[in-house]
Amino acid sequence: MLENKILELIENEDKRKPLTDSDIAKLVNTTREYITQFRTEKNINNSRQRKEAILYSDIKEIIIEDKDISDRQLCKRLSILGYDISRYSVSQIKKSIISEVFPQNAAEKSNLNKDQPKNFITVKSVVDKDETEINNSSNIDNSNKGDKSNTNYLRNIIGYHGSLKNAISQAEAAVLYPPHGLHTLLLGASGVGKSFFAEAMYNFSISSSHFDKNAPFVLFNCADYVDNPQLLLSQLFGYSKGAFTGANTDKVGLVEKANNGILFLDEVHRLPSEGQEILFYLLDKGKYRRLGETENSRTANVMIIAATTEDPKSSLLLTFRRRIPMIIELPSINNRPINEKYVLIKSFFSQESARVGKEITVCYEVIRSLLLYNCPGNIGQLRSDIQVACARGFCNSLSNNSNEVAIDIKDLPKHVPLEILSVKDRELVSEDIFNEDLVVNPNDVVTQKSKDDRYMLPDGIYSNIEKKYYKLEKQGLSKDEINKILWSKVEFNLSKFAKNIESNMFFPKEELKNIIDEKILNVVEKVTDIAKQYIENIQENFYYCVAMHLNSTYERLKQGRIVRNPESDYIKKEYYNEYRIAKILTKEINNSLDIELPEDEIGFIAMYLKTFSEVDKNVSRVAVIVLSHGHVACGMVDVANKLLGTNLAVGIEMSLDENPQTLLERAIEVVKRVNEGKGCLILVDMGSLVTFGEIITKETGIPTRVIGRVDTVMVLEAVRRSLMENSNLYEISKALDGDKAYVGKVKGANKYTKTIITICITGEGTALKIKKYLEDVVLGNTNKNLRIISVGIINKDNAQNEIIKISRDHDIAAIVGTIDPELESIPFISFQDILKESGKLRLKEFLGINKKQFNPLINVIDEELIKVNNDSFTKSDLIDEMCSLLISKGRVSENFTMSVYKREMLGGTLFEGTFGIPHGLSEFVEKSSIAIFKLNNPILWDYNCMVDVVIMLALKENDGKVVRQLFDTLSKTEVANKLRKSNSPKEISDILLKI
Repeated sequence: MLENKILELIENEDKRKPLTDSDIAKLVNTTREYITQFRTEKNINNSRQRKEAILYSDIKEIIIEDKDISDRQLCKRLSILGYDISRYSVSQIKKSIISEVFPQNAAEKSNLNKDQPKNFITVKSVVDKDETEINNSSNIDNSNKGDKSNTNYLRNIIGYHGSLKNAISQAEAAVLYPPHGLHTLLLGASGVGKSFFAEAMYNFSISSSHFDKNAPFVLFNCADYVDNPQLLLSQLFGYSKGAFTGANTDKVGLVEKANNGILFLDEVHRLPSEGQEILFYLLDKGKYRRLGETENSRTANVMIIAATTEDPKSSLLLTFRRRIPMIIELPSINNRPINEKYVLIKSFFSQESARVGKEITVCYEVIRSLLLYNCPGNIGQLRSDIQVACARGFCNSLSNNSNEVAIDIKDLPKHVPLEILSVKDRELVSEDIFNEDLVVNPNDVVTQKSKDDRYMLPDGIYSNIEKKYYKLEKQGLSKDEINKILWSKVEFNLSKFAKNIESNMFFPKEELKNIIDEKILNVVEKVTDIAKQYIENIQENFYYCVAMHLNSTYERLKQGRIVRNPESDYIKKEYYNEYRIAKILTKEINNSLDIELPEDEIGFIAMYLKTFSEVDKNVSRVAVIVLSHGHVACGMVDVANKLLGTNLAVGIEMSLDENPQTLLERAIEVVKRVNEGKGCLILVDMGSLVTFGEIITKETGIPTRVIGRVDTVMVLEAVRRSLMENSNLYEISKALDGDKAYVGKVKGANKYTKTIITICITGEGTALKIKKYLEDVVLGNTNKNLRIISVGIINKDNAQNEIIKISRDHDIAAIVGTIDPELESIPFISFQDILKESGKLRLKEFLGINKKQFNPLINVIDEELIKVNNDSFTKSDLIDEMCSLLISKGRVSENFTMSVYKREMLGGTLFEGTFGIPHGLSEFVEKSSIAIFKLNNPILWDYNCMVDVVIMLALKENDGKVVRQLFDTLSKTEVANKLRKSNSPKEISDILLKI
């Protein structure tokens, strides 16, 4: 079982180097999110927390042995034990242990009064000092050249003279470093204030005059583009017109927008390795290209600030880390002095007072509770908990008709006061220290607030509470009834807000424009707002699902096709209120799009209203599994899950050399884990995998349906349909079984082991002639169980439909003819190629005939792609010329060039130190090909290596045998010598294809 494997890995891990969630996910072939969720459910600490317990014990033992040990020596001792930890973290833990083990020494160093409780600095005196630092700029150190004390945003941060002193000094040094700052990495748990700190660095850069006053600050959340390098490229670097389908205009990327300013990469650990590679050249040279550009090289003067909650050594590539010289670690709130906590608490209450417009009185017991409770979400959670208390207090002030808000212990979220009971050192804040209430008013000076603070409740929350209160009061309800009704709604909104803090799942709505017509999105925005007027708790998923549905409905109506809703009568009866609202929304849709939605569509919208208006509803769904070769499945799944706000889809990725039986076993485990009782829809990227469904069903008893084609839009549609309450496996698979797809279902054994389709656009007569040629000349009597079916077709769409029908009962090995029906799962050989020896050999390979004699290079070597005596003088010129040739012959898309350069940044595209072997991503390959250039004069390729023969690989994911054959051939000395002496493309082709 998967769960047992996870528990066993954690149990047997190196306790000084515990496994991260990402490490475990890779070892058990699942997602990092699944591991995190599993740990949370089982109350298992994360890797950092698991390490802290034994780390604390080891440091304590060393300090008892040598209390005067330096931080440097202590780090060295810990390194010998096997730890990998920063000196700053060690220093913080050391201070804490010295305070515990040698309290008198600690007291002398800190000038503590011996009568005060251990670990505690008198709040009254120190708080006054911190507040003066915030409100009186004359006390700020002006030693830094160019620093304007009244606008030093870094030194205005609470904790400048305490826990953040070192971090702020590092930040100032990074910003002021000539000529344009040092790239910086911010470390710290979620909620410690990394985004706030990054913005403070930006504000300091402006106030210090080191950056221009109009310098931009651009935020890029890497979590939104995990495992989606195509979208990542277009967002970061922009694209040129025509770079891909839908690129109708040039688009400016975020790097260009951040020129002469700061680009903040939030959650950088979610950036895939490929995404980190993309940034290498920008970090190194300050240069980049827009997607689709091959010649133009652009320059950007950008300072990068990145932030991560993970250990950078386990989540970031070494080559990426080396390019970020400044690393700043921000402490968790539980590791900050209690006086800083107090100032933070007072600051947050002051901000709420300003938003409410009323004076707020906070009971001293509330302050004590907030100071002492464990706050796993750090400063972010502290702020949201304070906002919840203020919202409750504001409700009470309305019922009491009071001009001030009183916050009592009962107004806090339940987990805050309860944790005081579990605090071991309750004496840290003695009863006589906090025996007065805290009073703040709207005119109090508050600390700066981030422009885009995800921990801040919407500004309209208090006005909404007030409006709803007076509305209910007019209805004659009592104060108790109003409070009960009102707070239940407010509590729901607050809990939903808190949930969004933990997981901001949704894709930016702006990204939908790449998939859905903008006029559709505008209409959906309107109808979502209307729906919220009738159903207050409607979930965000509603917008995304209706947008996807309406987009496909609009296209169907334009083509005159209507989809019937089999549940229409049931919906009218059982979802009466939702159906009524859906009719109102339909009217708006019809008016805006100038269409007439049929009654069945009203039923679909009603189903969405019902599905996404109920909270924590335990409804089973059809699970969606995407199975692919290479790193494709998880990217498509991530996009679909984020767009639709769910975790319903799961990706399984297969390496090129993985045994199909191993893949099948993995798929069976996933099906068992994700099945909710309605079965599993499996989308695969190769027709050879369609038999998995039947095997899995026989093995597990779980219903499955397999579709032998997959892309991101199909995954989105599958997940959207599965989210609908009454959806079932059969209906979803049937709906997705479109023009270019087929549902894999074995209907019975066929006496023919292999089938060839012969096809011609001019009619069946020519197709029959091709069939006869294959029977007489190509195949002869090589396979008696072979069947050849001829098909006469008018157009490609008809060809696809006809072949899909045949494929349900036949194992189609290949299609031979005059028109390519473009079915990804079935190989096509043109009749022109079948007349050549190479084409005949390819066909025999597909049929499993004479395999030992077949050279896979026959499929990819073309004399049109071989150039002799090329005059290129530089590596980049040669790469551009080779890519241009491949593009002009339709073998690769324009994005292929960029992917080749990304690979070259990593180095090492040499074979035997003799041949240059550049290559790009398979996802940009239209037809597997190899381009070969023999040069007049050798060029510098890598370090001190000169090459005069360059072979560019443009191959699909499943072309492993081509690579192996090529390298086997090139490794022979006589082949290398012959290639250098060759004088024509035909001669080079013959050398490599010789069997």
